[in-house]
Amino acid sequence: MLSRLSPHTFSRNSLRSLSTWSAVPAGPPDPILGVTEAFKADKDPRKINLGVGAYRDESGKPYVLTSVKKAEKSVTASNPDKEYLPITGLPEFTRRAALLAYGADNVPLKQGAIAVTQSISGTGALRIGGAFIARHYPYSKVIYLPTPSWGNHTPIFRDSGLEVRGYRYFDKTTVGLDFEGLKADLRAAPEQAIVLLHACAHNPTGIDPTMEQWMEISDIVKERKLFPFFDMAYQGFASGSTSRDAFAVRHFVSQGHQVALAQSFAKNMGLYGERVGAFSLTTQDPEEKARVDSQLKIVIRPMYSNPPIHGARLASTILGDPNLYAQWEDEVKSMADRIINMRGKLYDMLTHTLKTPGEWGHIKSQIGMFSFTGLTPPQTKALAEKAHVYMTADGRISMAGLNSGNIEYFAESVDAAVRGNL
Repeated sequence: MLSRLSPHTFSRNSLRSLSTWSAVPAGPPDPILGVTEAFKADKDPRKINLGVGAYRDESGKPYVLTSVKKAEKSVTASNPDKEYLPITGLPEFTRRAALLAYGADNVPLKQGAIAVTQSISGTGALRIGGAFIARHYPYSKVIYLPTPSWGNHTPIFRDSGLEVRGYRYFDKTTVGLDFEGLKADLRAAPEQAIVLLHACAHNPTGIDPTMEQWMEISDIVKERKLFPFFDMAYQGFASGSTSRDAFAVRHFVSQGHQVALAQSFAKNMGLYGERVGAFSLTTQDPEEKARVDSQLKIVIRPMYSNPPIHGARLASTILGDPNLYAQWEDEVKSMADRIINMRGKLYDMLTHTLKTPGEWGHIKSQIGMFSFTGLTPPQTKALAEKAHVYMTADGRISMAGLNSGNIEYFAESVDAAVRGNL
């Protein structure tokens, strides 16, 4: 005989059939990764992806540096183990990363007063820095970012517990640096606030202050007692010189600033998937450094315990071998020069060959992997839908995605979009 079930029993069973996560809303697509997804789905042979921030060679293919290949052989030949690294990473890597960033003449480095930890690329370095500052910076929980800044900066620092505000950086009318607005906003910032500075190759605009402007910024930061946090994701990749690209960081330290620094080796060594980075803080003396080191470990341990080993070994091998180091610097310059060459060709095509309406001098004056083209969202949308050319909606392109095989088609497509002919 079947038992009789009450209506309440069916109701409870129905509730149990609902997923625990049924109320989780769909998040918006990532503005950059979404471009790549749309590009992959496009079947047109002319398609161009200028959204991804990764270097491509003259054939449009991912490029593995020869110095990296040699370092890989050297590491493999040493028959290394796969043991855990310390919480703060591979010591010889972090020591060499700090030397690359700060320079051999750096006083805190000579005094053993730089606290440095390996990180999961530049993103991880920023996250460690944000968490450490939110916990231990005694004055302010407000960080000022340039407007615009890399899209991931805001969520990184908000998730770290900091309040995010902006300072003027990009001038839409000149497609250049709004230096007067930048200075005014930093002067108006509350004392002891944190300011995020792109050390070189500003992402997304490709617009950097001059050395003289960096000196003025340093003076304002000192005057307002602001705390400078540098993001240096492209050292060497902007100008082709690792020393030149580190000018801002080294100048600030030479002027007595204590700084925070996030480094990435994704771009300048092509170690994208290896996730190699470093976070560092300049301190007063070795005793203070030891205390900061201990707290960095406390921040990192609950995040991921310790960092991956292989990429750190590769970077450390290159930085520690004079021959590999020299070859790597030549390769970095070669990558930077190819991008600079693409800028010149694109400028010439738009300005002289096609006589595209508008002023395009910013294509050449901007620096690094990215360029803010000045194209509008409707134009970028038309380029994707009609010309199969993909970039972020704000008109930012990765110059590394251009090569001799596609630059003419790209220039013609931009010309058509600007003229409203797509």
